This record gives sequence, C-alpha cells and structure tokens, in this order.
Amino acid sequence: MEYRQEFDVLVNSPEQTQTLAAAAASAVGAEQVNATAPPITGSEDFARYLEHRPGAYAQIGNGAEGRHALPLHNHGFEFNDDALTAGAAFWVSLAESGGA
Repeated sequence: MEYRQEFDVLVNSPEQTQTLAAAAASAVGAEQVNATAPPITGSEDFARYLEHRPGAYAQIGNGAEGRHALPLHNHGFEFNDDALTAGAAFWVSLAESGGA
C-alpha cells in the first residue's frame, strides 16, 4: 500500500473570513450567514493559494431540502438557479467593500 497526501489543509485567514462574512451579511442578511461553520474534510485546491497570500474560501448554499440539499458530486444533485441572485449579490458586496 502506498499512502500519498496530495491535498493541503485549507485554513482561512481570520481577517479575510470576517470580510467575507460581512459582505455576505450585507448581501443576504446576517441570519443567512454561518461564519463559524464547523470544519469539513473535503479537499479544495484553493489551499495552495493560501500558502502564498492570506484569503478565505466561502461556500454559497444551494438549498436545504430535496435535490438542492444533496452534495455537489452526488448524481441526484440539482443546481438551484435561485442561488445565483444571492451569489451575485455577495460578489458585488465583497467588491464594494474593497475585500475582493
């Protein structure tokens, strides 16, 4: 057996995490933002960027019920088009805050 660790641990920078959370709260309301979500064990290449610059990785929810609540790589996953409006509002808010 050969064990290889190919993915780095992604750890958000505290200041950038606060900036993301504030932009998200401004865009969709603080009650819709979970800035203290527990760690997850997925893999994400964004961790490599954070080795060189401070930053933060955020996830935009797709829904909490039915096919929208399934994980991204699940065969039954269905993209929630209604999430596009919230996602665009988040990016606009982030850019306006100077955090982008």
